Amino acid sequence: MRDESTILRAAARDAAIRTEAATERLIARATDERLVDVALGETDSPIGRLLVAVTRRGLAAIVFDGEDRDAVLERLALELSPRIVTSPEITDEVRRELDEYFEGTRRRFEVRVDRRLMHPFAKEVLAATSRVRYGHLATYGQIAARIGRPTAARAVGAALGSNPIPIVVPCHRVIGASGRLTGYAGGLERKERLLALEGSLLPTT
Repeated sequence: MRDESTILRAAARDAAIRTEAATERLIARATDERLVDVALGETDSPIGRLLVAVTRRGLAAIVFDGEDRDAVLERLALELSPRIVTSPEITDEVRRELDEYFEGTRRRFEVRVDRRLMHPFAKEVLAATSRVRYGHLATYGQIAARIGRPTAARAVGAALGSNPIPIVVPCHRVIGASGRLTGYAGGLERKERLLALEGSLLPTT
């Protein structure tokens, strides 16, 4: 005969399974009825675990491991919608393309992008940055010139630092005029590893 602690553990496990199943049903129903405004998903990568946020318009955010995720979730709730759920199904396409990118089989992302978390100047900067191709680099000054503001290299750097969709919007491909790697929200080590993956920079660490 099983002792009381074994029975309690089994009951707790069964309750957890039922709760998880119920949660999955609720999320599926909310998705079917278009009640989900922001879907979250996670994926592993060579530069750490990534959190992605997807809306009906497209990918709205990618968050690096170690960033303040609570602050990001609060911003999503305030600026997009508080109706946020975890949904592997809705985020599957984004996570698949990221996996392919890190495996070296994808050079261009095809997922739609939701730019609502970008302020107007940043939208200009990041649109120009999106045209920097895989394996290529641009300087802050070059991006500034491309948007018709050749003296705004410093402002361009600030806009890139606020990029809510790193990797897919490739701010890591923008470097200093001297060729130095400067300024990356995910840290210079991640920037270096992304550029090494793309073959535009030899790893030094």
